Amino acid sequence: MTYELSGKVALVTGAGRGLGRAIALELARRGALLAANDISPMGVDATVEQAVRAGGQAKAYVFDVAKRMPVEAMLDEILGDFGRLDILVNNAAVQPKASLLDMDEWDWHRVIDVNLGGPFFTMQHAGRAMREQGGGVILNLADTALALPGLDGRTAYLASKGGLLALSRQAAYELGGYGIRVNAMCTGVFLADSAPTGWLSASDLAAPTEPAELAAFLCSPAAARLTGQIVYTI
Repeated sequence: MTYELSGKVALVTGAGRGLGRAIALELARRGALLAANDISPMGVDATVEQAVRAGGQAKAYVFDVAKRMPVEAMLDEILGDFGRLDILVNNAAVQPKASLLDMDEWDWHRVIDVNLGGPFFTMQHAGRAMREQGGGVILNLADTALALPGLDGRTAYLASKGGLLALSRQAAYELGGYGIRVNAMCTGVFLADSAPTGWLSASDLAAPTEPAELAAFLCSPAAARLTGQIVYTI
């Protein structure tokens, strides 16, 4: 399926590896001008090189999204380089494995700061830029494990991702009047009969089930009528 993103400027956080890299490369492949972020240059530089080799336009931005000032600096730099920001994909996340009774304070705060604070800061500053330009798209990455009873050692991670779903819906409500769409996409191992009532599946949307392609769909004009939704893919 074709979801054209030619000329759109897209910021993907946590683009140095895994799903973040896959989404970044998929958006670039579909014509987006890629701003690839990660906390370390090693992985994100490789993502940018791969996008450029494939004929795309991309630049790396090495910033810690868990802190307000680096996020402000990154957004200023992106706007200076590209002149606008059309798409924000919040993928950056950490998930140390520790139970509720064993997790230390530093790990708890780092998980909340990266997984929930990061999207808050990026949505706030990107949202202001999108408001000025008349619209945009924000996609937040969560986890299908939120539909399950629990996972060993993922207390802070699941708490942060549950908060991200609530933040996404509230942001969609607050930003909709500015032409900014906000959705969340849950990925990972998923039991189909565990989906909470009200969640949309990829099949409901007639969209692809492969996560990077589904992300491209949600960021494209093809999904122009979708906002405030939690979409899961198996």
